[in-house]
Amino acid sequence: MLHYLKENFTNIFEDELIEEINQVGTLKEVKEGEKLIEIGDYVRSMPLLISGVIKILREDEDGDELLLYFLERGDTCAMTLTCCLGQTKSEIRAIAEIDTTLIMIPIQKMEEWTGKYKTWRNFVFQSYHARLTEMFETIDSIAFLKMDERLVKYLQNKQKVTNDSLINSTHQEIAYELHTSRVVVSRLLKKLESLGKIELYRNSIKIISL
Repeated sequence: MLHYLKENFTNIFEDELIEEINQVGTLKEVKEGEKLIEIGDYVRSMPLLISGVIKILREDEDGDELLLYFLERGDTCAMTLTCCLGQTKSEIRAIAEIDTTLIMIPIQKMEEWTGKYKTWRNFVFQSYHARLTEMFETIDSIAFLKMDERLVKYLQNKQKVTNDSLINSTHQEIAYELHTSRVVVSRLLKKLESLGKIELYRNSIKIISL
């Protein structure tokens, strides 16, 4: 695990903190589609992403999901931090977008490191800021963009975080994450295909030019 830490966090954390993370952290492999955190769970540890992508979702009273943001290499989740520090139940669902490797940090260490290591404190504050900015972008997208614009932005974000032009998602899965209907998503995707911007396959979408 130490080589993962040195490869990803040498320029972020001092050597002493990296050594402590190596001593108390747990390496975890999460397969594509596997849940890392479920709504209502008590969060016992905080994830540091070594590789892969995690999508963070909220759920309304009817059980419909909304994609909040993606976590990438070197990221952690502000919502997880909040739950850890407050010892409250999770209000988000975290699912691996692709195969992902993480280091799980026990919550007992979080407050200790915040006071002990300036680099850890800065990392936590920067993570809060980054996730808050991404949630504002999600809110702005819902409030100000038409559904066809939201769909294009969604596909662009998927391509960016996975570094792959092939999006392995069904129309229904996209509809859940955009909080709309499958019929609307299918109609808009067919329109994009007719414009030569994407190609539609069974359970996947290839981005040509968005």
